[in-house]
Amino acid sequence: MPRMNWLDDVKWDAQGLVPVIAQEQVTGDVLMLAWMNREALQKTAELGRAVYFSRSRNRLWFKGEESGHVQTVHDMRLDCDNDVVLLKVTQLGHEPGIACHTGRHSCFHQRLDKDQWQSVEPVLKDPESIYK
Repeated sequence: MPRMNWLDDVKWDAQGLVPVIAQEQVTGDVLMLAWMNREALQKTAELGRAVYFSRSRNRLWFKGEESGHVQTVHDMRLDCDNDVVLLKVTQLGHEPGIACHTGRHSCFHQRLDKDQWQSVEPVLKDPESIYK
């Protein structure tokens, strides 16, 4: 029996969400982790740009809708357990691309150093000037 919908292959959590990792296509940098519901994943596939589900706002979040830091999606992958999505993206809106709301290239800018988290990436643009 053929599958009715590729979205049915995804293992959604109890809230109907799946974690999504955004990785920069050219550099391989891991930019961020976010969440998608079925509608967000379907829109991402249709539009070729990242659309996430904002848990804090309880609505779809078109990456870059406020900041202009859009993610163009080149490749979508599902892990071996079908419970994590990987997007290979180009981060637009600033050079180098800003994925983090703190104005940094990556959300993973803190490194553990002697029992303390230290930010190791510079702020590329003041968040106050990004989110008005």
